[in-house]
Amino acid sequence: MTPDSRTLRDRLEGSQVAIYFAAVIAGALIALAVSGSASWEAAINPALVLMLFVTFLQVPLAELGRGFGRLRFLGALLAVNFVAVPLLVAVLVQFVPNDPMIRLGVLLVLLCPCIDYVVTFAHLGRADAKLLLASTPALLVVQMLLLPIYLRLFLGTAASDLVQAGPFLHAFLWLIAIPLALAVLVQLWARRSATGARASAALGLLPVPATAVVLLIVIAAVVPQLGQAIGAALRVVPIYIAFAIIAPLVGWVAARAAKLDAEAGRALAFSAATRNSLVVLPLALAVPGAVPLLPAIIVAQTLVELIAELVFIRTVSRLGSALPSIV
Repeated sequence: MTPDSRTLRDRLEGSQVAIYFAAVIAGALIALAVSGSASWEAAINPALVLMLFVTFLQVPLAELGRGFGRLRFLGALLAVNFVAVPLLVAVLVQFVPNDPMIRLGVLLVLLCPCIDYVVTFAHLGRADAKLLLASTPALLVVQMLLLPIYLRLFLGTAASDLVQAGPFLHAFLWLIAIPLALAVLVQLWARRSATGARASAALGLLPVPATAVVLLIVIAAVVPQLGQAIGAALRVVPIYIAFAIIAPLVGWVAARAAKLDAEAGRALAFSAATRNSLVVLPLALAVPGAVPLLPAIIVAQTLVELIAELVFIRTVSRLGSALPSIV
């Protein structure tokens, strides 16, 4: 990657919160100005494919070994995201309206740890972003393996009624597995060819714009139908706020228990608090009758989280220097 490209990528990543909120506002204005949402709904999946491909391209899948090289951090990371956080979600979901579809949306978004922009926010918050980046493949694999199990545990028989195997597997194959496989191929190409390296560097500029496009399209598709979902989305916002406050504390406690250094502890706190909302969106859209309710519930979490990340960057970086002694 050339210095100019790296500078542009750094600027995009540093401004991503503003870019995402601008995309949300633009999507809402487009929805209000243009009647009909069917064409926008049809554009969601292609936009997601692009976003997930360029997102997975930033995950160092060929360097998974480094993530496993820090066993204490990796063990704490997996324990926090797949034991402690689900226990927290089990408590919070009791305050969610007793509607299986609403609960499904909350569970989908809160049970899956982020693998993309959490790395940028961790870097801005003076965390060990490289260590977190090296661990993202493990996070992706484990969450996809455990998500159906967790949905069954939390939703019981309602899980099989809502998450039908056929559409769910189809969405996983075309919207997650294939973009992931293509990202691996491009990474291998980049390691063996100068042309591949240039192509990978150019694609490396796209995660933030592609995510912004997804947000714009989803908002443009959902807003015309939001009257059916706004009440449910607003009712789960307090759950998301509570999660944003408690989850980083869970990460800090785990960091102390694992005796991690301050930067690794900050990374753990960021991972606990940041969720994989847009990556699980295609799985939510595979649920029959998902629109507009599930996208509204998932995007509501994204908006709460983006605001929370601005707070995390300041508080985690200040408190983290004293992490081993204050938590």
